[in-house]
Amino acid sequence: IIPFLTVDDELSIPEGEEDLETAVKAVRDQTDATECTTQTQRVSSAKHPVLKIPEVVDDFLRNYLVKMGMKRTLDCFQIEWFEMGHKGLMKTDVMQLVPDVYTHNQLLDNELKNVQRERDSYKQAAFEAGETIVKLQRERDFHRMQHKRVVQEKNRLIEDIKKLKKHYASYDPALRQLNEKYQTAVRQKMLVSLERDRAVSQVQNIDSSLRTAHSFPGTGTALKSPNTPHQREKIQKSPEKGAHLSCDNIASNDVIKDPNKNTRHPKDSEFPTSTRVNPYLPQIKALSSLNTKSANFSLFRSLKAHTMAVSFLTLHPRKMIVASSSDDQLWRLWGIPEGEMIMTGKGHTDWLSSCSFHPSGGYLGTTSGDTTVKIWDFAQCRCVLSLEGHIHTTWACSFHSCGDFVASCSMDNTAKVWDLNSERCRWTLRGHVDSVNSISFLPFSNILLTCSADKTLSLWDARAGLCAQTFYGHKHSCNYATFNATGDTVASCDSFGVVKLWDVRNVSAMVTIDTGPHPSNQVAFNPNGRILVVASNDGTVKLVEVLSLHMSSVIAHEDAVQSVSFDHKGEYLLSAGSDGAIHIWS
Repeated sequence: IIPFLTVDDELSIPEGEEDLETAVKAVRDQTDATECTTQTQRVSSAKHPVLKIPEVVDDFLRNYLVKMGMKRTLDCFQIEWFEMGHKGLMKTDVMQLVPDVYTHNQLLDNELKNVQRERDSYKQAAFEAGETIVKLQRERDFHRMQHKRVVQEKNRLIEDIKKLKKHYASYDPALRQLNEKYQTAVRQKMLVSLERDRAVSQVQNIDSSLRTAHSFPGTGTALKSPNTPHQREKIQKSPEKGAHLSCDNIASNDVIKDPNKNTRHPKDSEFPTSTRVNPYLPQIKALSSLNTKSANFSLFRSLKAHTMAVSFLTLHPRKMIVASSSDDQLWRLWGIPEGEMIMTGKGHTDWLSSCSFHPSGGYLGTTSGDTTVKIWDFAQCRCVLSLEGHIHTTWACSFHSCGDFVASCSMDNTAKVWDLNSERCRWTLRGHVDSVNSISFLPFSNILLTCSADKTLSLWDARAGLCAQTFYGHKHSCNYATFNATGDTVASCDSFGVVKLWDVRNVSAMVTIDTGPHPSNQVAFNPNGRILVVASNDGTVKLVEVLSLHMSSVIAHEDAVQSVSFDHKGEYLLSAGSDGAIHIWS
């Protein structure tokens, strides 16, 4: 490979030696000499750097005027400069150069401008960084608040779990106690049965002896008349227990089966006749002419009523006052629609499950996890009666329209009818095989409605304490049941959100509405019976138009909705939830 050759005038080759090898060698020697000279010059220039030559005055002024944009001044300067030079008035050979300080000032000025631009860019970056920091601080505060709320929720759940553990721990002793009571009752029943059979056999023997004595008077010398004091004492007293059983009472088992019948209290009240008519039916018929639509309700006012879940709402019989019960062991009275608090009561030792107004409006009944039913007098601002008899949580209570009786239901699978005058239990309604979750009197009648976790509803005759009808159809635990104003329809809901409407006369389900899958906690009719509201566990209140079955819902609470109720005219809808709030809808 022959390197690229350049033409050089100084390169000469001797005559007579003009061959290819000699020419290539001469070119290589010339190239090496050139490279050595270049390296020497680079070394010398590195040792002695060339100083910057200052500008002359005219060039400095021209550059300055160009830089400042003074074009007319530049034109005048050049014209006058050349005229003076042409006329010989200016000696350019003796003019001095511009000192380095001016050039240095120009360089410093340029650097200053560059630094100022960088400073402005840094200021903008710092401002953007400050805004980013403020945004991050807000996000930090928001997440900190969320963390605090989660911690509060966690603590509340821990407290609830502790309470549930306490309740769970109380189940075993209660079951053992119930088992012991059951065994004792079985033994007592067996002993009473044996005593009765023994007494019956004695009476039969005495009757046969009497018949024999009357048939054969001569052979009856050893027999004595049963009317003698000795035989009367022998019949009336048992050989073992001395139970008082006369011949007249042996034929009837009512004394043995129902101890309430022979233990009548002098202060016991009498149930009114069942022919009483509801005096509010004309008003209800007047309200039925109103064309109420479920979609018309909107939130009117919110109340932070309790610190814990609100379990139940009930309306005053005549006034615009609502009572609320809560897990914080308090009940409160509120004026609606303004929402001012009127009264607060505390006396239960556990959470409250429900409340109910006395028909007179001067008393309030409450039920609680402490197994009692308490009656509160508003005039005295205190509890005036505590009814004890249930062995487990009491879920609900309802007053009879006459005001002398109150019915309660419990987790012990029973319901009780209490006499407020004699302050004792008149009937214990047994028939459900699981927790009785709600109870209510049909207004101005002696009919009681109960629903149970055994998936059934029952109608009871409160005068006799007997079950009249049982409704079957729910597939899950029934949480609540209520009558409409006319008393011919019953609405019920269960733990899977299924709502049923029942025909009381035919004892059959008319309509089934699925509002699930979340549980439904309570149902309520509006006064004219055209709208049914459902308190759902998903935080919504569902409104169902009974005739068209059109269903709509409103997001009411941040947690489960526990109770719903209408006012007397149906203008306001009230809802209460586990978030401790009461919402008023208009």
